[in-house]
Amino acid sequence: MIALWLFTPSLCSTAFGKDFVVVIDAGHGGEDPGAIGTFSREKDINLRVALHVGNLIQNNCEDVKVIYTRKTDVFIPLDRRAEIANNAKADLFISIHTNAVARGNTARGAETFSLGLARSQSNLEIAKRENSVILIEDNYKQRYAGFNPNSSESYIMFEFIQDKHMAQSVELATLVQKQLRSYAKRADRGVHQAGFLVLRATTMPSILIELGYISTPEEEQYLNTDEGTQSLGTSIYKAFLAYKKEREKPLANIRNVIVDNTEDSIEKKMIKKVDEKSKVDSSAKAIKEAIKTQEQKVERVEPKQNNNEIVFKIQILTSSKKISTNDNLFKELSPIDFYLESGLYKYTYEASSDYNKILSIKKDLSDRFKDAFIIAFKNGEKININAAIAEFKKNKK
Repeated sequence: MIALWLFTPSLCSTAFGKDFVVVIDAGHGGEDPGAIGTFSREKDINLRVALHVGNLIQNNCEDVKVIYTRKTDVFIPLDRRAEIANNAKADLFISIHTNAVARGNTARGAETFSLGLARSQSNLEIAKRENSVILIEDNYKQRYAGFNPNSSESYIMFEFIQDKHMAQSVELATLVQKQLRSYAKRADRGVHQAGFLVLRATTMPSILIELGYISTPEEEQYLNTDEGTQSLGTSIYKAFLAYKKEREKPLANIRNVIVDNTEDSIEKKMIKKVDEKSKVDSSAKAIKEAIKTQEQKVERVEPKQNNNEIVFKIQILTSSKKISTNDNLFKELSPIDFYLESGLYKYTYEASSDYNKILSIKKDLSDRFKDAFIIAFKNGEKININAAIAEFKKNKK
């Protein structure tokens, strides 16, 4: 019997018995100024906001360890930034940047990215600009395996990168955009995917935030005010709190309850020992929530395959709540299936052993589901997409 003692955490306390580690990355620095405005530089804006976010976390969350990739105006190579996070065994990696467009163009607002293939030319251009910093690094061709940040062909590899932390990354990115829109009152440019090298090598949920446009005069002015720094930094901090709270939610609001996590005895083994102040109704509600959480952990992908054939599917949507496959979101799409992973519902469209067929269908869906990507199953279990593609190509020979 495996048991967990559950208790009510404070606002920032952790229920997992260890420090929560967050790495905050202020983009650019030193000899790399980033985007340049009429009177300011991106590297300075990024650092001010990064330090503000870190200070808020350190001052309010005793259980959280904050690590910076840089705290001063120094140059840090992109691969080194990911290495810092990986060595720290971080739970989150947040990279902070400032956007820009070519002279003569105007753009406004904030957007947040997770790792993946850019679905639009504008997102690709953002990734190219942020990745171009490697050109000033020594031996960048060797360090980044011949990656050319200015060549669109180099970004094709992100088509095949399936980040196992994608769901959490998208969740955090969504929370950041919500706060930037509601708290900082910034124009919401949405959550996207793009091929950022700084996110590629991280081994934890990771996002890259573009705070605003230094190339637009009124935005540059705002980005360089104390009000702008505090508002943007607080928005990221509030999103971080919401994300961390959601991760701990399954352990919240239940005291002294022992849960047996074996699939066939979840409810039978539940011990209803709650505070005397908790009446029967509230106790029952807490027990049901714990049972629901445990059931989600043991649910498997359905339907299971009965042979060794690899099946490719298109993942089109992730949700923290169950959505009917008949919902208007999936209008005119069939068959729609879903599977549970890390407590999230992940919805898929189509299923075939022919990777090329699924790839063609995914391209047709690009306008409707811009962030859709291909996944693979074998014997009903999700497998590495790169290995699946390699096996498919091998079997076709």
